[in-house]
Amino acid sequence: MKLSDFDYEMPDNHIAQHPLKERDSSKLFVIRRASGTFEHRIFRNVVDYLQPGDLLILNDTKVFPARLSGNKPTGKKAEITLLRELETNVWEALVKGVHEGTILLKHAIRAEVSRINGKMTKVHFHLDEAGADIKSFLNKIGVMPLPIYIKRHSSDSDSLQYQTVYADKEGAIAAPTAGLHFTDTLLDKIKSRGVDIRTVTLHVGFGTFKPVTANSILDHKMESEIYEIPEATADAVNSAKKEGRRIIAVGTTVTRALESSANEQKSNTVKPGPGTASMFIYPGYSFRIADTLLTNFHLPQSTPMMLASAFTGLETLKKAYAEAQNKDYRFYSYGDAMLIL
Repeated sequence: MKLSDFDYEMPDNHIAQHPLKERDSSKLFVIRRASGTFEHRIFRNVVDYLQPGDLLILNDTKVFPARLSGNKPTGKKAEITLLRELETNVWEALVKGVHEGTILLKHAIRAEVSRINGKMTKVHFHLDEAGADIKSFLNKIGVMPLPIYIKRHSSDSDSLQYQTVYADKEGAIAAPTAGLHFTDTLLDKIKSRGVDIRTVTLHVGFGTFKPVTANSILDHKMESEIYEIPEATADAVNSAKKEGRRIIAVGTTVTRALESSANEQKSNTVKPGPGTASMFIYPGYSFRIADTLLTNFHLPQSTPMMLASAFTGLETLKKAYAEAQNKDYRFYSYGDAMLIL
């Protein structure tokens, strides 16, 4: 398949720049794969599509304030987005404003930027306090790393809004956005309906957003991301598969974690513990675990869009995206949701 197959026009006015005041008041676009029909609801109505015995799986990763602003010694502005800790005070990062050299941050912190083999950007942090770790300063000097298509600076409200209500384990540089629509009240309502809710942890990293540049998508290689499946979740998944109950994956990150584990087992089961999600899921993939996908609207030519199109079929997804634009749905991280049945 060609990269161009996954392209579509996206007017700027459809890209959500702010979250809605009430998380569960976003729109919900429902695709019924069996009939190819679409329905339009409000997200809190998602409970109407759930039934006793369903297993709903959430990603409980927590976004940390990974974006740091500073200045070069000349006074020119620079920006660091942390990606992955390599060792204490040494990180792989995305850096703007400096190719190699020094960035001065608040609290007298100095960041030295270097390039490794022309591919990796490494940042070494120097702190005045002996033995201090940059991680302990991130809540003071960092902000939420909003995606580049949100054309504004991160605000204090994003510290709460760009985080799921069930976020627990810190380590992500982006939110698992399909989960942003849930409220505690809605989750309680879902539980009272007899739905089992479990979690996995996949720390969303650069791999989720790495652009696909190859003309043939088969030539694209996913960056790996670490996940963890708790024993209780693995037991719940395996029981649900054995008993024929539906498994609803909330987001592409949950889907990749579950499918990666099952693919490793070469079966329709998952195993507890840590693992590495490096699977690239695109149309033609046969899902082993996820029966239903709850997701957001994704960027053109992105790997999350390719995963969603593997679930719906590419033409069905593109028709849905076109109809969503015609009905003024809001796209991307702070946008509306899609339920693929």
